[in-house]
Amino acid sequence: MKITPPELERLSEAKTFPDKTPYKSLSVANVLSLSSRSAVSGREIEIAALENGIVPERYARNMRSFSLADQAALLGARVGVVGLGGLGGTVAEVLGRMGVGRLTLVDGDRFEDSNLNRQLLSTVEGIGQLKSEEARARVGRINPSVDATALTEFVTAENAEAVLEGCNVVVDCLDNLRTRFVVEDACRRIGCPLVSAAVAGASGHVTTIFPDDAGLRLIYGEPGQLPLKGAETSLGTLPHAVVFLATLECAEVVKVILKKGSLLRHKLLVADLMDGIVDVMNLR
Repeated sequence: MKITPPELERLSEAKTFPDKTPYKSLSVANVLSLSSRSAVSGREIEIAALENGIVPERYARNMRSFSLADQAALLGARVGVVGLGGLGGTVAEVLGRMGVGRLTLVDGDRFEDSNLNRQLLSTVEGIGQLKSEEARARVGRINPSVDATALTEFVTAENAEAVLEGCNVVVDCLDNLRTRFVVEDACRRIGCPLVSAAVAGASGHVTTIFPDDAGLRLIYGEPGQLPLKGAETSLGTLPHAVVFLATLECAEVVKVILKKGSLLRHKLLVADLMDGIVDVMNLR
């Protein structure tokens, strides 16, 4: 069944933004009801609404920074999130709330007790549950219009390309240095930008890498010379640093999709939250 502009118009409601600018709003309840009646996904309904000048109310507070076309572009994008621990759980949450319409959530790991200090998706009740499945369920509760796919497997050199094919952006949320390079190599082959971050203690860094960039080798050196884990083995991982770096990753994702703003391409943003230092290094 096709959703028609008159039907969207009938279901919309006149509202005003806090600055008194008027707009037409489509409630979450009406999106869900229309999707149920028409067998059209909530994502498609929201895109159709935006294309007809109607704001899905869940994105109303996005609209003073984004245009209707921007929000539709986010809903049309697919983002791969590799690793669903501290960084990845926060990234999945923020992108779901932002309205990124399709998420490929990749992790073969399960939650354990030590994850509770920093991993947004971990709960006492969820100990032992698959991280990717918990991420998919969480996104579904936040925003049912997002098409979230859970892949309960670890990324390897053999499956990385197939796992990430079709993504507009991939987000590296791993704690394994060697697998970061596997993901980067796969992104090169499929022509997909990669946003990468790492956290240790109260510090971390983030960068954005396009397929023809030198990328991770400028940060870590050659992959064959690296240990499996980074500095987090000696410094631990603090929750506020994780959330901060994950949020920066989301900002980069949005800029890549919308082709707006200044990316951290050829740059490395380094943050030390204990000393209150944030700096951007030129990698070229």
